[in-house]
Amino acid sequence: MRTQVAIVGAGPAGLLLGALLHRAGVANVIVEQRSADYVLGRIRAGVLEQVTVDLLHEAGVASRLQAEGLPHDGFELSFGAERLRIDLRALTGRRVTVYGQTEVTRDLMAHRAAAGLATVYEAEQVQPQGWDGDRPRLTWRQGGAEQRLDADFIAGCDGFHGVCRATLPAAALRTFEKVYPFGWLGVLADTPPVNHELIYGRSERGFTLASMRSATRSRYYLQCPLDDRPEAWSDEAFWAELARRLPPDAAAQLVTGASIEKSIAPLRSFVAEPMRFGRLFLAGDAAHIVPPTGAKGLNLAAADVGLLARALAEHYGGSDAGIDHYSARALARVWKAERFSWWFTSLMHRFPDTGEFGARLQRAEFDYLCGSTAAQTALAENYVGLPLGA
Repeated sequence: MRTQVAIVGAGPAGLLLGALLHRAGVANVIVEQRSADYVLGRIRAGVLEQVTVDLLHEAGVASRLQAEGLPHDGFELSFGAERLRIDLRALTGRRVTVYGQTEVTRDLMAHRAAAGLATVYEAEQVQPQGWDGDRPRLTWRQGGAEQRLDADFIAGCDGFHGVCRATLPAAALRTFEKVYPFGWLGVLADTPPVNHELIYGRSERGFTLASMRSATRSRYYLQCPLDDRPEAWSDEAFWAELARRLPPDAAAQLVTGASIEKSIAPLRSFVAEPMRFGRLFLAGDAAHIVPPTGAKGLNLAAADVGLLARALAEHYGGSDAGIDHYSARALARVWKAERFSWWFTSLMHRFPDTGEFGARLQRAEFDYLCGSTAAQTALAENYVGLPLGA
């Protein structure tokens, strides 16, 4: 087989890149090691920046998002019993949209199938080759036979544990990492949300996030130790702890029920530089990870592939300026998002090594936010998302 762009990974980053390239007339094939059902079964974030929404519209896959997504003009911070609403619309003129990553993936899969574009699932031993020359290719095994896809470029959209970054020589990469000393215990339930907007809470018992996927499906998170296990938490224990951490007036609105999904995610900040190696490009989690505080993971991946799709379209139009500057442009935005996610995580979580001094600094930061429109504007600008290429 031959194509112009070989994409590794059929998550939302790879699928969105494929849709944007197709829209630009650039042929592409996606190769994924997992099954389509496995990809759809991953529960992830659900807050979309305007940049992400715009890219989905550009790709022609936003009709269901437009009909079912929940536009949010603000969100809340709570510190103990106190609550502060950040008015995104008033502070920035923009908003975010709540729409689950699973639904984004489902829409992109349906669009790709309807367009008749090639996607290879359950590909074993995927290996990018020749990316440092002028004949890049992917090889893999399927049904006991060796398969090969020749391409002009390879896009690694295969996540943090994917093969594309792993195949690069260590000397070609510079990596930066911070691992946080806690995780998030998450529960998904078919219960109405406790509030019509998200609440990010800091209490003496730890961080909590009250979120949603729809008007009838809630997503809640609790800060927990890294060695905790989901099976150690009954539904009753989770709801009781959530109520303790929410502001009392929010806790009074809590509706409980059976959990659909329960999991624990560690928190990590990670960046790999650069994001281009000859004819191989990294995008999304293959190049960077952010803590989920502020919901930047999917949005950063969308911004990466938005830049990459434009760069590759420009290449086939006769200019290599986009691909030559892709890494620098993407990383400039990535590091700003890393800074914001680190700051927001540091503000809202209990850290075991900072003691009362750290707690007082968090209190002072919250008080400053309450009294400063400038501080609220900076928070709002970062939360709704910086412009593409910023």
